[in-house]
Amino acid sequence: MPMQKSLFQLEAERAACERQLIQLQHKVQQYENRIAYCEKGERRKRTHRLITRGAAVESVAPTVKVLTEVEFYALAESVFALPEVQALLSEAVHSHDQGRT
Repeated sequence: MPMQKSLFQLEAERAACERQLIQLQHKVQQYENRIAYCEKGERRKRTHRLITRGAAVESVAPTVKVLTEVEFYALAESVFALPEVQALLSEAVHSHDQGRT
């Protein structure tokens, strides 16, 4: 028959398990913080890209500043639907892809 643990041994084991639990909870929090940091970085990169490209459009065609958001989107859809623009866009993407290889 196995020997029973003393009260002191059980309390020591319990304290050790509680310390380990706290350490693991901290580790989980660290991983959650790291994930949030990475996701925030991706959002910042996207925001930066959108702002710089919007600024480029305004610098090339300053008159778009007076358009409402709906008017601007309608214009952008019309412009990007033009066959000439589609061809230029395809060419630019192809050129970009060729530069990667």
